[in-house]
Amino acid sequence: MGSGNVMGSAREARTGGTQHGSTPLGSTQKGPARLAMALGIAGLIPFAAGAALALLADDAAAARAALLAYGTVILSFLGAVHWGLALASAPADTRRAMQRFAISVLPSLLGWVALLLPQASGFALATAAFALLLAAETLGPLRAGLPGWYLRLRIGLTLGALVALAIGAPIGGGGPA
Repeated sequence: MGSGNVMGSAREARTGGTQHGSTPLGSTQKGPARLAMALGIAGLIPFAAGAALALLADDAAAARAALLAYGTVILSFLGAVHWGLALASAPADTRRAMQRFAISVLPSLLGWVALLLPQASGFALATAAFALLLAAETLGPLRAGLPGWYLRLRIGLTLGALVALAIGAPIGGGGPA
């Protein structure tokens, strides 16, 4: 399954080489999946550190601002996954590509708005954006073509991000982000 390179992965993504995300890891997919898992787990470090600092630091507002900013950067990254998949779409799959392009920019836009809101509202919007994107990937229109390992990884990483955002979120109105 796949050639183990970027083009092979793109071909699998656009041809639905993973039957609704259920295909087990083939030998050519284990390396990328393991690397993605390691990098994804490393990406949780700023979430954990931000949440801890929001609870323990003398300047909790600054720690919260950093945590929220990191969350919005990750939202943009997650949207870019779908921009890339849209670019790799087969010409016959124009409708799905257009849907992916349209949806791919929403996480960045929602993240940007979250940074402009008071902290409590910004945390709520970022949290909702993470949850909605995960739902679209696991249950909705973005699921097609995503490898099963990616979906499993996204569920775990998103839960980690959501817990960190919940721990770090200000109680009440919070000041400006």
